[in-house]
Amino acid sequence: MTLNFSRRQFVWYSSATVATSLLLKACSQSTTPVAKIGDGGFKIAIALPGVITDQAWNQSGYEGVNLAKQKLGAEIAYVEQVAQADQTEALSDFARKGYNLVFAHGGQFDAAIEQIAAQFPNTFFVGVNGNLKGENIASLRIDHLQGSYLCGIIGAAMTKSNQLAYIAGQEFPATQEELRGFELGAKSVKPNIKITSTFTGDWNDVAKAKEATLALISAGADVIYQWLDSASPAVLQAASDKGVYAFGNTKDQLDIAPKAVLTSAVKRLDVAIAYLAEVARKKQIKGQIYTVGLERPDILDLGKFGVAVPEKVKQDAIKVKQEIIAKKVYFEGCQEAGKDTRCVKQKA
Repeated sequence: MTLNFSRRQFVWYSSATVATSLLLKACSQSTTPVAKIGDGGFKIAIALPGVITDQAWNQSGYEGVNLAKQKLGAEIAYVEQVAQADQTEALSDFARKGYNLVFAHGGQFDAAIEQIAAQFPNTFFVGVNGNLKGENIASLRIDHLQGSYLCGIIGAAMTKSNQLAYIAGQEFPATQEELRGFELGAKSVKPNIKITSTFTGDWNDVAKAKEATLALISAGADVIYQWLDSASPAVLQAASDKGVYAFGNTKDQLDIAPKAVLTSAVKRLDVAIAYLAEVARKKQIKGQIYTVGLERPDILDLGKFGVAVPEKVKQDAIKVKQEIIAKKVYFEGCQEAGKDTRCVKQKA
């Protein structure tokens, strides 16, 4: 069974639930304990900041709990378009309803998880792209630095202006890591290349995304790496219209703008979420940060290459990818290294 709450329905439903809970509490002090992971039925929920049809981040999360349902026979539920102000209530509501595993799909949920997790010790909270760990808190991270490093290599080989750009919805550890990888990859090819970043403040605002893209292009950027949700096609199409290049993200987005997209950093969050749900079902989930990189090509890989990418550039990127997987190239303290590129290590 899958339960779905739109944001409006969720706010109404949550208010009604709180009122009902208070009434029941007044009539009786007895409560039904939340099922522990692995005891009886297994229930998984996910809170999403955007819509499940964005063909990007939110859709991948929704597909993840559905994949877990297929594999584990779990009961699932989701709520989409959860605003910042509604995050704690969305997560709390799932916990009150006895969901064993609750995914918060985005690093922007970290504060809400930290605020409420201790109140619901029998629910395990997972921040996708988060940066938290605790007794009943884990984070699920894709190694964004590895994927964007490869895109940086490709972007540096394709630029004519020697200026690259990065656009994302918000600045937090995962986007900082991705920007860092893009910068390191580009500078491994052209040490003096310029990388400009901008954060629109909204993962889904098409107008803001297009405006930011056009501003970066006007400033000289001719290769743009974007990480947005529903707004990502606006970046790719604007790049195509202006005759510059761009990268897809999360989904393989080549088909959105085939003339502009060089490749995509494909992040199979659906597979990663289903994998962690299986770990939880086996009662093996721990309060730690789970990071998945290129060693799992079913989760992180490059997408299809655009026709503009020369064969040599493609093969160079694939070679480095294999070196990263084989740990011949690895990253040591790169997230904290500032402008220093010495954090990238290469074994002889």
